[in-house]
Amino acid sequence: MGWMNKILKGPSLKISGGQYHGKSADDKLWNETFGSWSESGNEDIDHAIALSLSEEEQEKGKVIDNKSYAEEDEQLARALQESLNVDSPPRSNGQTDQPPQVLFPSGFRICAGCKNEIGHGRYLSCMGSLWHPDCFRCHACNQPISDYEFSMYENFPYHKSCYRELYYPKCDVCKHYIPTNRSGLVEYRAHPFWLQKYCPSHELDGTPRCCSCERMEPRDTKYVTLDDGRKLCLECLNSAIMDNNECQPLYLDIKEFYEGLNMKVEQQIPLLLVERQALNEAMEGEKNGHHHIPETRGLCLSEEQTVSTILQRPIIGPGNRIIDMLTGPYRLIRRCDVTAILVLYGLPRLLTGSILAHEMMHAWLRLKGYRALSPQVEEGICQVLAHMWLESEIISGTGSNIASSSSSSSSSNSYKKGPRSKFERKLGEFFKHQIESDSSSAYGDGFRAGNRAVLRYGLRSTLDHIGFTGIFPY
Repeated sequence: MGWMNKILKGPSLKISGGQYHGKSADDKLWNETFGSWSESGNEDIDHAIALSLSEEEQEKGKVIDNKSYAEEDEQLARALQESLNVDSPPRSNGQTDQPPQVLFPSGFRICAGCKNEIGHGRYLSCMGSLWHPDCFRCHACNQPISDYEFSMYENFPYHKSCYRELYYPKCDVCKHYIPTNRSGLVEYRAHPFWLQKYCPSHELDGTPRCCSCERMEPRDTKYVTLDDGRKLCLECLNSAIMDNNECQPLYLDIKEFYEGLNMKVEQQIPLLLVERQALNEAMEGEKNGHHHIPETRGLCLSEEQTVSTILQRPIIGPGNRIIDMLTGPYRLIRRCDVTAILVLYGLPRLLTGSILAHEMMHAWLRLKGYRALSPQVEEGICQVLAHMWLESEIISGTGSNIASSSSSSSSSNSYKKGPRSKFERKLGEFFKHQIESDSSSAYGDGFRAGNRAVLRYGLRSTLDHIGFTGIFPY
């Protein structure tokens, strides 16, 4: 199963003040655009005063009867005085921003925020417009932006801190902002189904994955450690099948599913829930059969063996570890072409059921005399049956109606009845996705070839064709 490796590329706007080449997550390039603003309010005072004195000399001796001239002079004097009290303009990149040309009372400056006139005094020049200082606000928190640098997204200004909080990617494992790589880009990994984002370093630091859903263990969550070392997330644990008795109702469901397809398995085949080590040992003793790499989670045996099976549901002890597991030997005697079906314990009901449906198809093929099939054909048609069972379970939305004979509490078995949770339905979709996207030749290519044949010709015709030719019909 591959995981996505991404570098995020975001919005890019050209603003006076420059661009900050930050990044984001997803393995695309992410450019955070920022701008700067200039604060203005005074002019070249000496030039204005000199101009005023020159005009006064030229007009000396003349009588001014019009009252409006005196009012304009008074307004100009006030403007000059106010400009002397304004703070010096800020510096940008080491240089002082040049203030815009002073507008006299006959001109107007309109604020881009409130659309009112900007009088004499402080104002901001940014994004190609003029603003009252209190009108230039962050699009996220709606507070004035007083920093000399700000971030831009979709033509809206943000405080850099607000932009980071809203759009900068966080790791779903360590909960920190995803750091930049050597190229200055924010790079992260993402699961192709769950879209869980995480820092690339977590693939190397021993962060565990759930053996069922494959999600990485977040730092603020503790996965359960099974007796054979596997990790199980708490959501998958909620519907996990943990011992033989608990699995029997599900086994009956799978048998009924096959009967509904007119493919009844006449032979009473033992079903055993086992640990990883017992499954691996049985796999080594099986002369025939095909095994899914990197890990086999089910096995249809045809050789006489003795295996260790789980007799009693374990409990969760200190440190979220499985304790008090009771196992016992089970002697498998060859009376037909199938001696037993083994399934890995501790997996959710839907995953356990899909494995059972797959292994049951192996048993049906052997009992019906389908011989010497290639791995692609045999594993492919077995995956088709597992996929069909998952689809039927997702559509029905209900679990088994058969009461469990397990000695565990009724609450632990409540998931077998009635509608499933939203997560369990999502989990079923994930297991379907695993089958559909498998990249191996036997399980992946075989499934896709078998599924095309079944969709085109039907299951019965496809099986008949396999029986005669050993290949899928085209």
